[in-house]
Amino acid sequence: MAEHARMEMPFELARTLLVQGGVKRRRREKRAARESLERALEMFDELGARLWAEQSRAELERLGARRAAGELTAAEQRAAELAAEGKSNKEIAAVLFVSVHTVELHLSSAYAKLGVRSRAQLAHRLREQ
Repeated sequence: MAEHARMEMPFELARTLLVQGGVKRRRREKRAARESLERALEMFDELGARLWAEQSRAELERLGARRAAGELTAAEQRAAELAAEGKSNKEIAAVLFVSVHTVELHLSSAYAKLGVRSRAQLAHRLREQ
């Protein structure tokens, strides 16, 4: 970071902040991670680096930001959307590269948050959103 202070390379600084935020997140230094990642996201947005900004948002999501009651996590949302398309738990697991058990956990949580009891109700609820 000291080297970045003496150079005018905002893209490289933003990339360094993104990596730093990821490292701090894995070390469970949430506040420091959030600060680095938010700064990286801001810089990528200013530079018009859309894909890098998306990576920063994904890292921020992994921090486990608090959600409104009933709001699905990204993993729950992906599993629910695939289930609503008619895919089996085994097919969903293959698409998401997770175990069938993990899919079951995500879907169970999504059902509870959305107040549904079947895939048909799930599909209907997701269309409403």
